Amino acid sequence: MPLRLIQKAEHRIGPHFAQLARGLGSYGSAEVATRMVRLLTTVVIARSLAPAIVGEAALALTVFELVRVLERIGTGQQIVQAEASELAATCNSVQRFYAGWTGALMIVQLLVAALLALVFDRTTAAAMLAVLTLVYPFMAGGHVQFYLAMRAGLVSRLARIGASQSIADQLLTAALLLIWPSPWSIVLPKLLTAPLWLILARRAAPWQPDRAAGRIPAARMLRYAGPIMLADGMTALRTQGDNLIIAAVLGTSALGTYYFAFNAGVGIISSLVTAFGSVAFPMLCGAKAGPARISMLRRIALGGAAVFVPIVALQALAAPLYVPLVFGAHWAFAAPLIAILCLAGVPLLVAQITGCWLRAEGKVGTDAANSTLTCVLALGGLWLGAHFGELRFAVLGLIAGQTLGALWNGARVLLPALDLPRFHILRSESRS
Repeated sequence: MPLRLIQKAEHRIGPHFAQLARGLGSYGSAEVATRMVRLLTTVVIARSLAPAIVGEAALALTVFELVRVLERIGTGQQIVQAEASELAATCNSVQRFYAGWTGALMIVQLLVAALLALVFDRTTAAAMLAVLTLVYPFMAGGHVQFYLAMRAGLVSRLARIGASQSIADQLLTAALLLIWPSPWSIVLPKLLTAPLWLILARRAAPWQPDRAAGRIPAARMLRYAGPIMLADGMTALRTQGDNLIIAAVLGTSALGTYYFAFNAGVGIISSLVTAFGSVAFPMLCGAKAGPARISMLRRIALGGAAVFVPIVALQALAAPLYVPLVFGAHWAFAAPLIAILCLAGVPLLVAQITGCWLRAEGKVGTDAANSTLTCVLALGGLWLGAHFGELRFAVLGLIAGQTLGALWNGARVLLPALDLPRFHILRSESRS
């Protein structure tokens, strides 16, 4: 990113840009390290496995992500937002509730695996999905500690946790693929690296239940949990449902090509945008509601645009150059597809900022409605494009729908908020 853009953004948004920059720098450096290793893995996959085999693993991982989205019930966000006087009680409640919830999800995922095997005759994908249920106990073991670290602004620690698990995942995948070219080599590392995540999360913010603090009312948790789960569910359906539509309409071979193109293209931007949200959300929650939080929103929006727009443009323009060079000439045909997918970075950023603002304001119902609209538009565009019989048209439909949804939601939510101080000034002047 050009130095002049950074300096201009820093001048406009002041010291908060430094906070954003430090957070993104921690996540960004971790993401660069992760991507360097993931690049190796993607090259090994591209050169070792046929698209149909990659598609089998992608199907199992897609269903896993769709089931796993049900664990995103906003318990972590409640830890971040809790008043200091209620933090201990909130953590007690979250630990108990989340452990029971993830236990129920294990049963749900086993039932889905049985459905895949018995109804759709996808026995390999079903077996992999069943094995991945063992990830949930590890997630429950470090859930409270992870979000306490986020609340405390320990961005560098959180970045190291994600990077360490991802790098270990990718190295294991590459090693297994070299000795065992199988879809299992792509799936098993997701389970094998879960203990590493647990250890690092528990070290990030040590915590023990405080029985004397009691618990917060379950009804309060559930009121927050429903809209959050719906919003994140729609986001996951949008980001994972594309795989299912492509597999159903164009076949598993096309899914293998799309899976490769997504990871080689928008994957890095998507990870950085998610990291941006992890930095921005606590900053918004830490600002006092009203003008202070609106001012913080303005700084976050300007900082995000200054960082991500140049990255998206550069990656999209460079795709025809780096794809055949890095992944091999036989993948050169996917370069236009990767370039198109890179453009998803901008609407992803707008959607992330919109969601962070709404959750900080407690408007989780609006966030859920926005996510539902974007999901319908994105997958609807993908489905329409796929019926033209080419993967390129499917991707164009996906990006068009996603962009329309993100911009529409952002215009309705962010623009009024960002203009609020000016509106108050004009109204005061008109009265005088």
